[in-house]
Amino acid sequence: MKKILVLGCTGSIGTSTLDIVREFPDRFQIVALTAHSSKEKLKALSCEFGGVPTCLTGQEPPEALEHLISTCGADIAVNGIAGSPGLMPSVYALQAGMDLALANKETIVMAGPLVSQLAEQNGCRILPVDSEHSAVFTLVQKFGSDTIGQIVLTASGGPFREKPRDELPFVKPADALKHPTWDMGTKITIDSATLANKGLEVIEACRLFNVPPERVKVTVHPQSLVHSLVRTTDGVLYAQISPPDMRHPILTALTWPEFVPSSLEEWDITAGGTLNFYPPRMDDFPMLPLAYKALLQNAGPIAYNAANEVAVAAFLAEKISFTQIAAVTERVLEYDWQREPVTIQDVFLFDSQARQLAQQLVEKLSSKTNVDDGHSVEVLQ
Repeated sequence: MKKILVLGCTGSIGTSTLDIVREFPDRFQIVALTAHSSKEKLKALSCEFGGVPTCLTGQEPPEALEHLISTCGADIAVNGIAGSPGLMPSVYALQAGMDLALANKETIVMAGPLVSQLAEQNGCRILPVDSEHSAVFTLVQKFGSDTIGQIVLTASGGPFREKPRDELPFVKPADALKHPTWDMGTKITIDSATLANKGLEVIEACRLFNVPPERVKVTVHPQSLVHSLVRTTDGVLYAQISPPDMRHPILTALTWPEFVPSSLEEWDITAGGTLNFYPPRMDDFPMLPLAYKALLQNAGPIAYNAANEVAVAAFLAEKISFTQIAAVTERVLEYDWQREPVTIQDVFLFDSQARQLAQQLVEKLSSKTNVDDGHSVEVLQ
C-alpha cells in the first residue's frame, strides 16, 4: 500500500490523482491533502479519505504546510500546485524523504540542480507528471540515456495556433483560456496560448534529463495524442501515444517501475483520423525562443519564469496585451542573470528581483493609452 500526499488536491492534477486512488483502493492510500483556498472541497475530500490531515495554504502560515508534509508519513507526494508557490512544497517533500511525482514544472525551472541534489541526498526519486516529460522519462528508461540523441516535445499549439500574427495583440483573456484539447488551470492555459508552457518544458527537459538545449526540439501536434518523442543515436524516432488525459502520466508516476492495467481510455489506432506535426511559429510566439535564451544564463530560467508570471497576471487583469507578455519577459532577460544560485534563498532572491523589474515594465505599459503591438522597444524604455 503506497501512502500518498496530494499537494493542490482540488486542482486539475489533484482531482485526477484522486480519481486514480479511487480506482486502486488496495494499492494507494491518501494520508494528507492540501488546497489553496477551496476550504469546503478540502474538508469534503478529507472526510472521503478517512479524515486525513489537511492544510489550506492560502490561509494558514507556511509553517503549517511544512509541518504537514514532514509528519504525514507519505511515500510519495504528488505536487499539482501551479506556479512558483509549488517550489517549497517540493523541497519539503524531498527533505522528508518521499518520492516526488512532479507536475509543478517551476520546481525544476527555478531550482532544478538544487532539488535534484536534495533528492539524491535523501534517496528520493523525482518522477515527472507533465505528460511530455512523463513520456520522455518512460522512453529514456526504456532505451537508456546514453542512446538518446534528441528529445522532441509536442505542443498542442494552443487556441491561437492558426491565428494571424497581426491579430494576436488584440486577443482577450477569455479567448486565450479556450484550450482546444486540455482542461487546465488559468495560468497554465494562458502559458499554452503564448507557448510559454512549452518554453518552461524545454527548460525542464534540459534539467531533468541532463541534455543541452540544442538537443531539445518542439513540434506542434494539435491532436495531443503523441505526448513526446525521443530520437535514438541511430536516427530512429520513438513516440509515446495515449489520449490527452493526465491520469495516464499520474498513474505512471505512482506505479513506477510497474505498468498497471487500468480502466483509462486507450487510443484505438484503427479508428481513423490523422496525426499532424508542424514547426512552431517561433517569431509569432516568442516565449518559446526566449526560453532557450534564458538557458544561456545560470539564473535565466528563474527570471524567465518570474517575468512570465507577472506578465500573465497583468494580461488577465487586462493591463497589458497578449503579445506584451513576451515583451516584458524579453526585457527582463536582458539584465545580467549569470550568477548561479547555490541555495534556495538565492533562488527566491533572483525571483524577487525579476518580479520587481517585470512589474515596473508592466506599469509602464499599462500607463500607455494606446495598445502596443508587444514588440515595440520604446514603450518599455
